[in-house]
Amino acid sequence: MKHKNMPIYHSLLPLSFLYGIGVRIRNALFDSGILKSRSFPVPVICVGNLTVGGTGKTPHTEYLIRLLKPTFRVAVLSRGYKRESKGFVQASGLTTAKDIGDEPYQMAHKFTDICVAVDKNRCHGIEQLTQSMREKPEVIILDDAFQHRHVLPGLSILLTDYNRPFFSDKMLPAGRLREPAEGKRRADIIIVTKCPDHIDEKEIRSLQKKIAATDKQTLYFTRMAYGMLHPLSPDAPTRDFRSLSGAGIILVTGIASPAPIVKKLSAYTRHIIPLTFGDHHAFSAKDISRIRQAFRQCGSAEKIIITTEKDAARLACHPLLDETIRKNTYTLPITVEFINEKEKQYFNSQIISYVRKNSRNSSLSEG
Repeated sequence: MKHKNMPIYHSLLPLSFLYGIGVRIRNALFDSGILKSRSFPVPVICVGNLTVGGTGKTPHTEYLIRLLKPTFRVAVLSRGYKRESKGFVQASGLTTAKDIGDEPYQMAHKFTDICVAVDKNRCHGIEQLTQSMREKPEVIILDDAFQHRHVLPGLSILLTDYNRPFFSDKMLPAGRLREPAEGKRRADIIIVTKCPDHIDEKEIRSLQKKIAATDKQTLYFTRMAYGMLHPLSPDAPTRDFRSLSGAGIILVTGIASPAPIVKKLSAYTRHIIPLTFGDHHAFSAKDISRIRQAFRQCGSAEKIIITTEKDAARLACHPLLDETIRKNTYTLPITVEFINEKEKQYFNSQIISYVRKNSRNSSLSEG
């Protein structure tokens, strides 16, 4: 297993050591009960990681939504990173990415039959969802909340990127770990994400050994899958990857790791112009001008703009996005696949059993 994109800034290791001391002290205060964690009378599933960004939290959260919403009333609670609002905000047909953040907006836009809300204070957010709503949720999914220890989830899912696993990383700022690797012990489920399409049993055993899950933890392996390209303009048809043969692509991404998307598109065309921005980037007038110029200067007979769903949440409502750009822009949905059907069935059963059991306990408690 090779990790080509894992820079460790060794000159910053002394700062990482100090940062690690602070995080360990905080975790020890929670572990000892000096700092309090609250549990709630509703099933709470936490999805998170030990690193900053890039492990696929949103696609895995969406997998859980698809799995649970046919049977249970689902609510998703997120911090709403880089939103312009404060406090608790529940998504509605009028909310924008500026109100709730790009990833919650993406989920609210895709899954109109669930509740999506944001609150930096997760305890307050859960209180609002369970006390103020007419139809109380039967399960709450906490997006990116592994370090938010004031909430004690009933089930905790820890994600780690195959290309940058936590056991090979360092603490911030030398590496990308938000807390030491021993934080994995709080997880009930560990998922190695972004695995290659073909991963052999020898490599799986190697990863299992290095992750060293306990007897109380289950370990899974997933890969990313890409759906049909959806137009930003509602009157345009969807497209599949085969239609990209020979086309010029301006790839606009504001995500942690665009390399897998570039690799995917490269199988269909050599004419790719990547416009890469920082994660959760707020597009400026200069950025829109840069996209417009790249599209205009692309020399291919056919040319389109491809972006992620998360970036589309910020681009779609941009006041400077003209009609030419809009009608030639497509979003690339990213979903999750387990590496084999048996793992998928076991994971699904584990999640549904937890929610069903604890939803019943919650109902009995209320009664």
